[in-house]
Amino acid sequence: MPSSEFDLIAAITERLPAPGPRVRVAGGDDAAVVEPRASSAITVDAVVDGVHFRLADFGPRAAGRKALGAALSDLAAMGAAQGEAYVVVGAPEGLSDEELLGIADGIAEVAEREAVSISGGDLVRSPVLVISVTAVGYEPGAARLVTRSGARPRDVVAVTGRLGGAAAALILMERGPEARGASPELRESLLARQLDPVPRLREGRALAAAGATAMIDISDGLGADAGHLAAASECRLEIELSKVPVAEGVAQVAGGEREALELAAGGGEDYELLVTLPRDRLDAAAAAVAEAGSPLTEIGYATEGSGVTIRLEGGGELEPKGFDQRRGSLSGSG
Repeated sequence: MPSSEFDLIAAITERLPAPGPRVRVAGGDDAAVVEPRASSAITVDAVVDGVHFRLADFGPRAAGRKALGAALSDLAAMGAAQGEAYVVVGAPEGLSDEELLGIADGIAEVAEREAVSISGGDLVRSPVLVISVTAVGYEPGAARLVTRSGARPRDVVAVTGRLGGAAAALILMERGPEARGASPELRESLLARQLDPVPRLREGRALAAAGATAMIDISDGLGADAGHLAAASECRLEIELSKVPVAEGVAQVAGGEREALELAAGGGEDYELLVTLPRDRLDAAAAAVAEAGSPLTEIGYATEGSGVTIRLEGGGELEPKGFDQRRGSLSGSG
């Protein structure tokens, strides 16, 4: 027999890590009470079963991890220090108590790993499973928060980590465990990009401190997110496809090197950071990002104009692509 709403909320609360030092009153009251000591960055992000994940394929724990990880990635793109998060779960009638608690376990796992306080939320009935997260971050120390709108002509365009892994994971999930060319180790590594995305919070703060002029997380795909940054900054981004770093194993899954590059350019949900920097700050930024745990790769530059050009080696261009929430062209989250 299903538990009552209040029994479930109590069970969920028991799974969450202890609140951080800014939280005076945590979840369980009518509202949380938080004492911030810096400018706040606040984001709202939602994942929906059948759009951003499939519960039958992911499992509830991975769905919870993805929901919180995706929201925290928005804070990483601002160079913010993570603080509190508030979670709303819209649960369909057929979702079991065990599945709801599994979602809570996934959220708690990421909250513990990333030092985030889950300070409140709500549990409501919904026609489809929706997990909505409001995440709050803070301006860290002397570094300022970074927006999408500061890129300038002659800035370098760079990206953290390697791309294409999350899109390749979707292909593997479609093919099933017998996917050819994918060893168990490779399969596990790629699937983690979907089932346990890691927000680049330390890297974002390192880039902000190193002088990043604009930044965005790659959730909708490199082409689409580069377009968002270019539009906000009122400039043009020129990207060399051959310089885009591709995750290990993507070529095996995609069917070749060219196909892997196209997947890296158009696939979403890598949650790496696309950043622009003055050229004289690039080396220092790369060293700081490496210390945070990721490589930083130069892939192009900003110039006068508008839009994005993705240039192919030997000539020609690749149309910038990515996820569109209205069209649902690829899996992605805001």
